[in-house]
Amino acid sequence: MTDTATPDPRRRLLFTALFLAFAMAATVGTALGFQYVGGYIPCKLCYEQRMPYYIGVPLMLLGALAAFLKLPLWIVKALLGAGGVLMAYGFFLGGYHAGVEWGWWPGPSDCTNIAAPVDTGGNGVLDALDQFVPPSCDKAALRIFGLSMAGWNVIASLILAVVAFRAAFSRGR
Repeated sequence: MTDTATPDPRRRLLFTALFLAFAMAATVGTALGFQYVGGYIPCKLCYEQRMPYYIGVPLMLLGALAAFLKLPLWIVKALLGAGGVLMAYGFFLGGYHAGVEWGWWPGPSDCTNIAAPVDTGGNGVLDALDQFVPPSCDKAALRIFGLSMAGWNVIASLILAVVAFRAAFSRGR
């Protein structure tokens, strides 16, 4: 007689890894949508906040593959734990950027738009790049329900980190 009351932990970890991959892709996809569809140009810190997602999505897909192939549970849990660490780092980056936007601490010195654009008088693509000044890190381009994109990233990163760590440190064989 088999015990059907105990679910297979690999199945749960597989679905958790797939959920995390989808949620991470949706989060960074939303940021890309605001950039390419909405026209909101990201600052230096905005770009840095995307890195944990760019690394996390394939890592979580690798975790899902490991669970699907029934590799040892410690491998699957280690990959989920690494995803949790990435999202904890994303939480830190988002919190730092949100603090810069609220004026709680200074941002990086190379993340301001104080300098005026340089007009080279040329018509080439490189000359056009010289005229572009990225937005300042201390000005939120958009606030939704009072939170900037960095603030929303803090919330998303925290939720995803909790989900990943909970799965990584779950008991069960």
